[in-house]
Amino acid sequence: MDGLFHADPHPGNVFLTDDHKVALLDLGMVGRTTPQMQEHLIKLLISISEGEGDTVVKRVIEMSQTTPYFKPEEFRRAISGLVVEQHANSLKQIDVGRILLEVGKGAGENGLYVPTELTMLGKTLLQLDEIGRGLDPKFNPNQAVKRHVSEILNLRLRKDATAEKLYSSLLEVKDFVGGLPNRVNKVLDTVGNSDFEVKVKVNDVELLLEGFQKVANRITTGLVLAALIIGASLLMNIKTSFTIFGYPGMAILCFLTAAGGGFWLVFNILVGDHHTRKKDRLRLP
Repeated sequence: MDGLFHADPHPGNVFLTDDHKVALLDLGMVGRTTPQMQEHLIKLLISISEGEGDTVVKRVIEMSQTTPYFKPEEFRRAISGLVVEQHANSLKQIDVGRILLEVGKGAGENGLYVPTELTMLGKTLLQLDEIGRGLDPKFNPNQAVKRHVSEILNLRLRKDATAEKLYSSLLEVKDFVGGLPNRVNKVLDTVGNSDFEVKVKVNDVELLLEGFQKVANRITTGLVLAALIIGASLLMNIKTSFTIFGYPGMAILCFLTAAGGGFWLVFNILVGDHHTRKKDRLRLP
């Protein structure tokens, strides 16, 4: 709610007062989160409590930074299985902090950088798990989140509904409405003058071009071999002094060249397809 949490709540820093309240000591290490990160963490916590593995994956990706090596399907399978496995367990069986740390670990292994706040929060909750077991081993955190989610969201809405933010939103709406006619005119002029361009970003373009080049090379080789066979057939009708096995020599040489090229092309295709299937198997989990 406040974007501030105790980052080292081991049992020595947590006390129960005489009036049955929790007291936190030693605030030398605290974690801070931005309002945007608070929204992400609330959504993530709700998704975990509901056991929605796919939604958890979506929330983590939204709050993280992807890399060129990000493997979304493998990350989705790992995290979804973890969330479903831990759903509806009591605190005696579930480690909330461990779940968040496992999420961070799975993200790193699959090319996804999670925010440091998530890792620090996972470490904090991992320490709180031990305290929670001492207070109430039968406590179910998932049910607690469901009970309090409405209150949390209402407090967040009231916290954000300030006069300053309302005025800021009104100014943004004013700027948007004021600039809309000009933007629409520019779009219509661009379309009318045939200057409209669409930019498409293709992933793995080098791999795609390499595949096209291989196909083009095979087609060209096939055409050359076909031309050699047709030429050899025509040369068979021409009598020459140079013969092989009693047939015109040039025609036989063209046939042999075409046969050798055909065997080489078939061998190259079989070997290339075998390597491709082997790489696909290695990419599978």
